[in-house]
Amino acid sequence: MRSFKAVGCEFPGAFKHETVLQAARRVRESLDGPARIAFLFFSANLTPHLAEICETLRVDGHIRDVVGCTGGGRIHAGHEIERGSGFTLLALQGDFGEPVGIEAGEDFSCESGNPNGWIALANPFSFPIEDWLKSWNRMMPGVPTVGGLASGGMEDDTVVFINDRIVDAVAVPLLGRTGVVPVISQGCRPIGEPLTVTRADHNIIYALGSEPAYRVLETAFEALSDQEKSTARGNLFAGLAGNEYLEDFSSGDFLIKNILGADPNSGAVVIGGIPRIGQTLQYQIRDRRAALDDLQRAFEPAREAFGQAYGALLFSCLGRGSQFFGKKDQDAGILFEALGGKPSAGFFCNGEIAPVRGLNALHGNTAAAAVFVELES
Repeated sequence: MRSFKAVGCEFPGAFKHETVLQAARRVRESLDGPARIAFLFFSANLTPHLAEICETLRVDGHIRDVVGCTGGGRIHAGHEIERGSGFTLLALQGDFGEPVGIEAGEDFSCESGNPNGWIALANPFSFPIEDWLKSWNRMMPGVPTVGGLASGGMEDDTVVFINDRIVDAVAVPLLGRTGVVPVISQGCRPIGEPLTVTRADHNIIYALGSEPAYRVLETAFEALSDQEKSTARGNLFAGLAGNEYLEDFSSGDFLIKNILGADPNSGAVVIGGIPRIGQTLQYQIRDRRAALDDLQRAFEPAREAFGQAYGALLFSCLGRGSQFFGKKDQDAGILFEALGGKPSAGFFCNGEIAPVRGLNALHGNTAAAAVFVELES
């Protein structure tokens, strides 16, 4: 018999104590007992009221811990609220461990036993997320971590928090009978040929195989159809292989990184990530149809576990939403339908965290879902 429950709510508008109190009462009245944790995502103009919001939710909502961050848009129950003030909340029962606050530059120690997975949120202005993920993967090999980078404000009002304490990052462990099923849609498909990075300096790639990186990009672009070329501007990316031992690469096998610049004279291409010498790179084109197909396809192997699902979080890139798909609620709607209407929430991120081929990594232009499941005892 399933015992864990979740409840979500969304309240648009400027801060009002009565609105937060209404959310707290909804949580308390919807659950049979206290909520172990709530994930809260809100517009940056609510940041000055964080302490009051957390206290009201915890005291009047019977929620043990509230964690979350600012977001440049919110997600609730199949809907994407892409702009405007307000907050969205997902309160959950289950075996969640103590949220761990992480400060930039400090050593991280985990005292949570053997977690089934993690939810991680970080402030992109203050936290070196890619360096942290490298050490995190060594510390937590094979343990899925899903989350996102805070967005929606300038440096001073972009926050990540545990209760009323602002931190650089937070990690929430899933223990015991609470598990997580990660689902990811990268919204890109490979173009051209996968080639090995043979010369690079930091995030500047000079050579792929025996060819200048710019020439490889040019060749991939010229192989596109006329229609694809017409929409390629701003939609070309670099994909870094998450697993070097695959013989054939397809969508979902790459970490998608922005192309920041290219120089035909030097042959260099600058990307928003740090490649390794010997790592496989293949250029990518962002495509709305591929993104939707990718998300639908990603849910297929997870559907068997959805009978045990009782809630989900969705971390979607700021570059998705209606500006990418041409209409609203695409990512959120697919997740909501796949879950059979179970509670879900999330926000639009400055970067998304999810595993690819067992390696937790930072993504861009991605939708990453954490589906919470109640495991057999």
